[in-house]
Amino acid sequence: MKLLPTLITAAALLVAATAQAQTKWDLPAAYPAGNFHSVNLAEFAADVDKATAGKLKITVHPGASLFKAPEIKRAVQGGQAQIGEVLLVNFQNEWQIFGADGLPFLADSWEKAAKLWQVQKPMLERKLAEQGMMVLYAVPWPPQGIYSKRPLASAADLKGIKWRAYSPATSRIAELVGAQPVTVQAAEVSQAFATGVAESMMSSGSTGWDAKLHEHVKFWYDTQAWLPKNAVLVNMTAFKALDKPTQDALMKAGADAEKRGWAASQKANGETLDKLKAGGMAILPPSPQLKADMAKVGDTLLKEWLEKAGPEGKALVDAFAK
Repeated sequence: MKLLPTLITAAALLVAATAQAQTKWDLPAAYPAGNFHSVNLAEFAADVDKATAGKLKITVHPGASLFKAPEIKRAVQGGQAQIGEVLLVNFQNEWQIFGADGLPFLADSWEKAAKLWQVQKPMLERKLAEQGMMVLYAVPWPPQGIYSKRPLASAADLKGIKWRAYSPATSRIAELVGAQPVTVQAAEVSQAFATGVAESMMSSGSTGWDAKLHEHVKFWYDTQAWLPKNAVLVNMTAFKALDKPTQDALMKAGADAEKRGWAASQKANGETLDKLKAGGMAILPPSPQLKADMAKVGDTLLKEWLEKAGPEGKALVDAFAK
């Protein structure tokens, strides 16, 4: 009969080990499964699974299937999801530094975007720590251009046009050029352009290809305005509940995903623009007048942002300019 307690103990240990092996996290994301950000997330989750020998399993929920884009940050903060991907500029109204990489023409190349991230990241880490979160990694979108159903010779041609806005900065651009801002999340872009709810927007080739915009829009102007970043945030309580080897594996997988993601962003830029062109969209450089007009818009946005961001914003821009 002495065997029974031993078997019970062994069974209990097995249950405990299995429970530990089945730590499951949900990772909500706003973009389609085929988008390079989502593909990178899937590879990241696979890396974590492999590195932890199945101890931590992360399920990626692309296409805003678990939470809509504006809800993901709050879901991670509140523990409804342990980890999630957000577009930082969506949260500029909460804290201006979130919107730094959405300022037109401040960081308009991958090299400048990387420099801005080095300056922005420590500030972000402090802010997120106050909110019970940490940033695991960030990956930029390709440079933003202007999609339009009609040709654009200058910013005056945007007057009255229905302009898809997805952040405070994109709404403000619409106001400055006299367009009508319409809030449309990434998952709804295709339908918005198909039904005439939106006629123009600033976004990357990747977003345009995801939404098959070549079916509804004939022009894309390569203004290279900014490279907004998606950041993967982790709930700090969930992170601390992991053992040290699992934490280390998660951090390494995040670092690998960041490096891989930046390369994928550059690759996606060329590939998606080529696909849009093949689909009948004209991929064009902006006219000198359109370029000059948008540069003025950028100057206005930077001035307004600095007024709102205060000393923090000035410190960021000064450090970036060095």
